Amino acid sequence: MNPEEELAAEFDEHRPVLVGAAYRVAGSVVDAEDVVQETWLRWAAADRAEVRDVRAYLIRITTRLALNRLRQQKSRREQYVGPWLPEPLASTPAEEDPAAVAEVADSVSMAMLVVLETLSPLERATFVLREVFDLPFSEIAGTLGRSESAVRQLAHRAREHVHARQPRHQVDKARHTEVTSQFLAAAWSGDFDQVVSLLAPDVVLVSDGGGKRQAALRPLHGAEKIARWIIGNATGPGAAGFETQLAELNGEQAFIAYSGDEVDTVGYLELDEDGRIYEIYVIRNPDKLTAIPPRTANTHQPGS
Repeated sequence: MNPEEELAAEFDEHRPVLVGAAYRVAGSVVDAEDVVQETWLRWAAADRAEVRDVRAYLIRITTRLALNRLRQQKSRREQYVGPWLPEPLASTPAEEDPAAVAEVADSVSMAMLVVLETLSPLERATFVLREVFDLPFSEIAGTLGRSESAVRQLAHRAREHVHARQPRHQVDKARHTEVTSQFLAAAWSGDFDQVVSLLAPDVVLVSDGGGKRQAALRPLHGAEKIARWIIGNATGPGAAGFETQLAELNGEQAFIAYSGDEVDTVGYLELDEDGRIYEIYVIRNPDKLTAIPPRTANTHQPGS
């Protein structure tokens, strides 16, 4: 193996972690991939004799570049039509290194990413570097161009904010799958009472169409209101011929609705300790669905 091949192999060893870091900060699959490519260019030109810890070095570069991307998104976010949700992330294939898969999947649930969206860019980057990758405050300070005391304050504020708003309860995968299947069957068949029975009274629904597909322009609250909205969309003429598929996205249970071979909708249901749905995230903006895998043989007609 020549030096260039060795350099590329060393970088590829850390690529899943870098994609995970960039995605957590930027909330965009496309931006994360672009950031990691730019990190590679900087790594290829770096003086590696001065690099003591390759992994930490690459994470710092990636986070700094992702932070710049996040700041550049500000004007796009301000002009965005309706709520903005992070892009869904397809889970890493099982045949890849299990340790790397676990590291990338950890803390990238849709609910957690929505919480991270409420942090300032610096708080978000600090949280990722400290809580996810456990970098020392001194290294985070150097990465962000802030004093160590300022970074400690950022980390404290971010940690308190995230812990106050993080998902209520972790539900086992079998239960999550069962509730998701019941929800889809009830919605597509128009069973209002069954949909309401699956929802917590204080349930919230956030849908992101980006002005390109139909979606609620603001979050919806309350079981009955949300049940009417869901059934109206699931049984309306626009949903004719849809097929659905359960999938693991962002390391958690999700569902995909296909119109023909095209991904139309991705949805996430967050369950409380009683197994009722208390948060629903629906992404329909086609620009955010490009990383979702194509339809497979186990799709089924809604309600079947």
